[in-house]
Amino acid sequence: MNNKNKETFTRSDIESSLKKKFPNLTKYEISQAIDIILNSIIESVALDDKVEIRGFGTFSKKLIRPRKFINPKTKKLSYLGETATMHFKPSKALIKK
Repeated sequence: MNNKNKETFTRSDIESSLKKKFPNLTKYEISQAIDIILNSIIESVALDDKVEIRGFGTFSKKLIRPRKFINPKTKKLSYLGETATMHFKPSKALIKK
């Protein structure tokens, strides 16, 4: 997929889409539900679990190797230990859309 063709889907897009699908829920209830889902994904990935949502994608933890860097202001060499970041791999069904 080309970067120019990527569409972004923001939190407000998700909220408005859910509001149309579930008109009986308030905006606050929808926002709370999204928060709960996102927090549970973040907690699971932080505990080294992989979270797979069928038809959407997979969230996992990606480790970034330790590295050294030079502070541009002081020119001092420093070391940064191993860090972790969240990785998302979209499903084939999501990429096709």
